Amino acid sequence: MVRHAIEAYVRRDVQAMRYLNAPDVELDWSASRGWLAGIYRGFDEVMGFYSDFYSAFEVISLEAEEFIPAGDSVVVPHVAHQRGRDGIELSVRAAFVFTLADGKITRIVLYQETSEALAAVGIE
Repeated sequence: MVRHAIEAYVRRDVQAMRYLNAPDVELDWSASRGWLAGIYRGFDEVMGFYSDFYSAFEVISLEAEEFIPAGDSVVVPHVAHQRGRDGIELSVRAAFVFTLADGKITRIVLYQETSEALAAVGIE
């Protein structure tokens, strides 16, 4: 499910994201060093975040390094590659923690460091 969610994000497939996420999904982007840092609650707010994020980048790809199960969560260390509308390219290493319940994604949290993400789910 998490793999499908990442693929939908990269494809900008809102329909698939709606199917995979709970209606009250929470996106915690507060650890971001970017302009959209904050916490977004509910599908409409989360989709508003993605709309703003997508409008800034012409190309978005994400290379998941691994999927680490931890109870009802999955830690995904990754490298994101983006190219802005003005041609500026950047690569960012970070980690997501996806939390699942009842077959849906209920929470996505961005961490700058994989060690922080692992600690958040109780893995040393």
